[in-house]
Amino acid sequence: MGETYTLITGAASGLGRSIAQKLAPARKLILADLTGEKLEVARNTCARPEQHLLWARDLGRLENLGDELAALLAAKNIVVDHFVHSAGVFGIQSMRANELAFARRMFNVNLFSTMEIIRPLVQKRVNKGALRSITFISSTASRIVAAGGYAVYAASKGAVNALSLSLAVELAPTVRVNAVLPGFIGTEMNKEYFANPDFVEAIRKSHPLGLGQPEDIAEIVEFLSSDRARWITGQEIVVDGGRSANK
Repeated sequence: MGETYTLITGAASGLGRSIAQKLAPARKLILADLTGEKLEVARNTCARPEQHLLWARDLGRLENLGDELAALLAAKNIVVDHFVHSAGVFGIQSMRANELAFARRMFNVNLFSTMEIIRPLVQKRVNKGALRSITFISSTASRIVAAGGYAVYAASKGAVNALSLSLAVELAPTVRVNAVLPGFIGTEMNKEYFANPDFVEAIRKSHPLGLGQPEDIAEIVEFLSSDRARWITGQEIVVDGGRSANK
């Protein structure tokens, strides 16, 4: 069947890189993101960097995405047992000014790309029945109205939650599927917002446990993709420092 790997999208920075660093000591990884240069830097921050493969791919471009993944697995004679979709696009745009290109790219990266990736992973002729878990990185924005302008982003993440729930039923009992909903955590994706001290202070006040770190998300992802979570599927697991309880 070939060697077994864990696939992580968005692995070059932010939550994805933290997840890769957490999983690297015990697993071989496929690190996927937009550019090979940034992926190489991220790989070198991981334990056993020589063990991990890079897949440079723009997930906003859906054409042939699943076929390219299938070709990679075949060329390397490998399979994927765990898939973590951490890639994401974040942006704020009011509905009055909403542009279709903005919404299309957000849905392509946040939702449609993962559907294209999962398709070959659940095909036995491609992945040899190796897949055991899928973990989506969603957002508490799918549940909490933070402010105006979040409609498209929140809708894309709400769709991710719905996909996770449906796949948990469809792919059982072989594959477990869960979504992790982080609160606001400063990463490369949203650094322009966290550069605003007023924004950071508002986030700090709304999260009873204060600001979170990417490592907080990596911990729960590592658990969900391990055998310790063998009886957990179809769940939306909120990791937000108490924000959702602070009504």
